[in-house]
Amino acid sequence: MKSIFAIFVMTFAFVGYAFGECGNADKTALEAFDRAWGKAGETGDKAALTNIYADDYVGLPGMQNKTATIDGTMKTFERNKANPAGADKVTHDHYMISCTSNSATITHRNTVWTPEGEGGKPETFYTRSVHVLEKRGGKWQVVSNAGNGMDDVATLWYLEQDWNDASPKRDKAWFEKNYAADFSSVSSVTGKLSNKVADIADTMNDKGTVELTETSDMNIRVDGKTAIVTGIYRTKGKDEKGAAYDRRIRFTDTWIKRDGHWQAWATAGAIIP
Repeated sequence: MKSIFAIFVMTFAFVGYAFGECGNADKTALEAFDRAWGKAGETGDKAALTNIYADDYVGLPGMQNKTATIDGTMKTFERNKANPAGADKVTHDHYMISCTSNSATITHRNTVWTPEGEGGKPETFYTRSVHVLEKRGGKWQVVSNAGNGMDDVATLWYLEQDWNDASPKRDKAWFEKNYAADFSSVSSVTGKLSNKVADIADTMNDKGTVELTETSDMNIRVDGKTAIVTGIYRTKGKDEKGAAYDRRIRFTDTWIKRDGHWQAWATAGAIIP
């Protein structure tokens, strides 16, 4: 059973906008600002949106100004208000924030659930946003925004991050949703072959602790509705008996796309001597 994936660093074009790093408290405040911005759009709070967007705001790629952007948000709010069952549900995660005292770049993933996806069925898809902010008059304002849909490679990269986060949290709901019904795993430690039910049970019952994870050599290959992710990860911690371990493991994950959603189909690993 594969226990955990490490998070690796992704870089984006806009990160160079910030010329020095601010502290963790500042980044936490900026994430809260971003989430408040999303909430203002969801609830149709036009006054809040007016304060959030700078007067010279420009949204890419459509080059929309502040007025057009807020008007579009309000139209979406009114449409969702009239038909709540038909509204998309959006969550934001995997924040990456760079900032100085007066400028900031916020990048995050958007997970969008729509009730009317491909073939008229509910569907989950992903996009990525990059926001550029400046502090003006002592408060943060959004001066530019860009977004893009993610291809399968980027989507799988983030799903590996989700898997990484779900393992130490013993997030059973994530595994139930994202493991295929015919999922299988081969333990890198014992060689044990497990199906979906057994693998999830092993994860839930694992009493060990993880102190460190590092991933390198990640490679993602997609062929139609099947994908292979390979890499090397190092895990360091203590097992349920308190014995310390420090392992480097070469792993292979197989993913399959069903009903428009990537699911983990198989995983296997081998300890590198």
